[in-house]
Amino acid sequence: MTEKLPGAAGDLADEFPKVWSAYQMLGHAASEAGPLTERERRLVKLALAVGAGSEGAVHSHTRRAKAEGVDKDALLQVAMLAIGPLGLPRAVAAKTWIEDI
Repeated sequence: MTEKLPGAAGDLADEFPKVWSAYQMLGHAASEAGPLTERERRLVKLALAVGAGSEGAVHSHTRRAKAEGVDKDALLQVAMLAIGPLGLPRAVAAKTWIEDI
């Protein structure tokens, strides 16, 4: 059995397991669609979460990255790289969300 997902995602997975399963399969297929390493994919996903302004997704990808051995400095660099394209306020928010974990 897999670990219970936190928050609304966990609720959705419990209530609509077929939808959640299809979502997971799509994510796996997208991950395997190119040459990026697991670490590179995780950092890209973190960057996309920052760009989307999704605190929950930033927390999730930070949590996963740490579990996969990505060091804190690399995670914080993602936030710093957001300054140019997204602006200082979004980068500062991302930094705080990363540091929450």
